[in-house]
Amino acid sequence: MIHFEEFTLANGLRCIVHEDHTTPMAVLNVLYNVGSRDEDPQHTGFAHLFEHLMFSGSVNIPSYDEPLQMVGGENNAFTSPDITNYYLTLPAANLETGFWLESDRMLSLAFSENGLEVQRKVVVEEFKQNYLNQPYGDVWLKLRPLAYQQHPYSWATIGKEVSHIEDATMQQVRNFFGKHYSPANAIMVVAGAVTKAEAQRLAEKWFGPIPGGTRYERNLPQEPRQTEARFLEVTANVPLSALYKVYHMPGRESAAYYPVDLLSDVLGRGKSSRIYQQLVKERPLFNSISASVMGSLEPGLVVVSGKLNAGVTLEEADAAVEEVIAGLRNELVSVEELEKVKNQAEASIVFSEIELLNRAMNLAYSKLMGDANLVNQESEKVQAVTPAQVQAAAQELLRPDNCSTLYYRAQAANEEVSTPELVEAEV
Repeated sequence: MIHFEEFTLANGLRCIVHEDHTTPMAVLNVLYNVGSRDEDPQHTGFAHLFEHLMFSGSVNIPSYDEPLQMVGGENNAFTSPDITNYYLTLPAANLETGFWLESDRMLSLAFSENGLEVQRKVVVEEFKQNYLNQPYGDVWLKLRPLAYQQHPYSWATIGKEVSHIEDATMQQVRNFFGKHYSPANAIMVVAGAVTKAEAQRLAEKWFGPIPGGTRYERNLPQEPRQTEARFLEVTANVPLSALYKVYHMPGRESAAYYPVDLLSDVLGRGKSSRIYQQLVKERPLFNSISASVMGSLEPGLVVVSGKLNAGVTLEEADAAVEEVIAGLRNELVSVEELEKVKNQAEASIVFSEIELLNRAMNLAYSKLMGDANLVNQESEKVQAVTPAQVQAAAQELLRPDNCSTLYYRAQAANEEVSTPELVEAEV
């Protein structure tokens, strides 16, 4: 159980305080309600670009890292399709330094041409290094647009293509900041050796004067129900062929999320899962294989992915995966097997609450979903799932016509890599 208190500033900044006086440290976590799903399809990668720009200097503080390091603090950030999250940890006695730093960059960035150019080069290099020049790095650049044909989950957080970042203008950057990075679109969590009274005093002092901005309201195109299997094959210079299969599923806020989450665990979480036992140990078709859910706020994907052993064809491996999946559709999961994955999920929840920073992040994310106390209800929702619900989820979601399959074929010696073509599979 994570205990917390809440208050909201007049400018709309939602604040959560989690007191933990067993540690001398404090965490300041600021979640902005903006991710790659909120970008213009012609100007993608901006949320991730801002993850970098927010460290390039604000109006009154040219260097973000230096003052924080001087008081024993450290920081980082991450971007997802749903959110952008900034966090710092420091000794609780120096917490005000964190408030000063975070509030100034929420007030306004420096917006220098040099800063933009530096961070643009960093992001472009990251795009090339991690997505274009790394084995299997471009998988999600191919899988997302295959699975999503309307919803903006169709591009990765890094963006659709390098040119969208290379061509980003200062005015576009300013507009994106003004639309999304304001108190009205943020949730702040203060955690650690701090009282609510002190957190509220510091919040009013440093964040209270910032103009609230306009609360961002989404009106995103929704992905229609998939009714036909999709297939894409590519050939690349990779050591092993790989198979990827994705199925549309409910979003994180849906009551149907938990049966699907446990379904994916039964299918492919760890070495005791069905696909590992049957397709790695009993029939050594795969070198490694797993299944998981993306966990996105809006309807996401169940992902099955694995790398094949040498000499195994993708067609053979795909057929074997389909056999395992058919078993989940046709038969009830046993109480014992479901209990095992429930225990795994429960352990993950407990371990996620050990670290102070994780507690702060989980509170912010739950608040974004509508209620910070959702963080304390996960175990109950997991334990309530029944074998019948898991089978119903399998029958509804693990349908061939709800599947997008990517064959990532290892290039044979002396073989030229061909341009991938999208093929609609017959069902």
